[in-house]
Amino acid sequence: MRTPPIMGFPATSQDDYQLNVIRILQHAARSFGKQEVVSIRPDGTKLRFTYQSTYDRVKKLGNALSAMGAEIGDRIGVLDWNTHRHLEAYFGIPGIGSVLLLLNIRLAPPDLSYVVNHAETKFILVDETLIPIAEAIAGQCDTVKGYIILTDKDLSEIKTSLSPVYSYEKLVAEADENIQWPELDEKSAYGACYTTGTTGRPKGVYYSHRNVYLHAMTIGTNAEMTSNDCFYQLVPMFHALGWGMPQATFLIGAKYVLPGMYNIADLGSLAEPLVSEGVTVSAGAPALFMPMLEYIRKLDKKPDLKGARFLSGASEPSLALMKDYFKLTGAEIVHAYGATETTPLVTINKLKPWLAEDLSEDEQWDLKRKQGYPVVGLDVKIVDHEEKEVPYDGKSPGEILIRGPWITGSYYNAPGSENQFTEDGYWRSGDAGTMDAEGYIKITDRVKDLIKSGGEWISSVDMENETMAHHGVLEAAVTGVVHPKWEERPVVLVVPRETDKQTLTKEDIIEHLAKKFAKWQLPEAVIFVDAIPKTSVGKFDKKVIREQYKNIYS
Repeated sequence: MRTPPIMGFPATSQDDYQLNVIRILQHAARSFGKQEVVSIRPDGTKLRFTYQSTYDRVKKLGNALSAMGAEIGDRIGVLDWNTHRHLEAYFGIPGIGSVLLLLNIRLAPPDLSYVVNHAETKFILVDETLIPIAEAIAGQCDTVKGYIILTDKDLSEIKTSLSPVYSYEKLVAEADENIQWPELDEKSAYGACYTTGTTGRPKGVYYSHRNVYLHAMTIGTNAEMTSNDCFYQLVPMFHALGWGMPQATFLIGAKYVLPGMYNIADLGSLAEPLVSEGVTVSAGAPALFMPMLEYIRKLDKKPDLKGARFLSGASEPSLALMKDYFKLTGAEIVHAYGATETTPLVTINKLKPWLAEDLSEDEQWDLKRKQGYPVVGLDVKIVDHEEKEVPYDGKSPGEILIRGPWITGSYYNAPGSENQFTEDGYWRSGDAGTMDAEGYIKITDRVKDLIKSGGEWISSVDMENETMAHHGVLEAAVTGVVHPKWEERPVVLVVPRETDKQTLTKEDIIEHLAKKFAKWQLPEAVIFVDAIPKTSVGKFDKKVIREQYKNIYS
């Protein structure tokens, strides 16, 4: 049980001043009103706004939603790409006291309709290109009272079975620009994301205004951002609040670039803003950074990104990826760690000054493979199966437990999920890892993804990254499947580089792995594939892989 706080000598601070997220945008417009916001259309043309003009549109959006009947506490869904309208919703919806419900455009219709119904969604904002997704679930969404279409076209040009429909741009154009934002309690819900990383139905994580405000300050500090920076929003804005980067960027006053509707197969258009807009900070998953790097490799003139910091999460970036980005462009891949339940920042991997002096270059690179040390404000501990803290020696594994002001304390209306939280308030991450004497955490696997073979453990994460260190490997995933003798054995999926498709062999991979893994750990199954199954947020889908190859050893 968590010990209740003890009241000390009374302070004279204005502690009743509420940390509402709309104040971040108000500050941004006041202090950095001329700072630029760039939103890229599907055809590559760019819309340019300022902080001030963005705030002007957000005020009108707030009034328009209120006039439609949106009230304090109502959940309002958004189905959109990384666009300026999505950004406006990030502030306009919570600004009037409603709850921003971010809808994952990659969810299957049954899960998406479940989320909409579970949240009792009142309105949905939907980009015109995503109307088919909304239409696929509309018949199952009983609480939705209308759909606001995000388009530059007149509604008469939009063919849809959705009803009733409204034009976002018309609503904004006709709304009053003057608004009185409600003085909302900071513990009220700002927004919600539904996590798909758990078993069963998606679970709702509802973030408070206080949560998001404090997290934005922490992201800005740890990304070392200033108003001289330019942030590129590669992380899907429907995923974990866009990793808190929209709020952090406006809090800091940096230039903000939105890629719009991007296709990972069209890497030229995705990489182009890195240079043309002067990007210095971004964030994303290795599944995105890796193909961007492959595009950059083919350029005669490599972009000069010296000093740029790319925060990498979702899964561990390979050492080869980090080294090649630095060698080819000068950009640094900064390893971070978090989850939907943690808003998401938990750790950041930056080299401490004394370690820069004490460690060799190779040792420094090896350290960058770790997820990093916990950021200020959070309590993080690693426990064994008896809930006892393990030694912080970088070797003793356990489950990572986390608590703090931007960590969820429960799932919304999810009976049976209580066991994911300890009595003293820690969220059980489900990640297995170690912590060294300097506080750097290294995730060895998801607890459920550790491979138990002959009574010993094999880390699928370590084997994946070592496989991707082979020069002929573009991407690799490792999971354990049932084995009649050894309980489980690893299966390695390999996507070869285009130049190595005809020559790379199973023996090459095993010989490479033998340099780092014991003979008993080496896989018998190495399978070459064109693509690896991924989840809706870009992680390797181990459930699908295990199902596909469950009989490979039988």
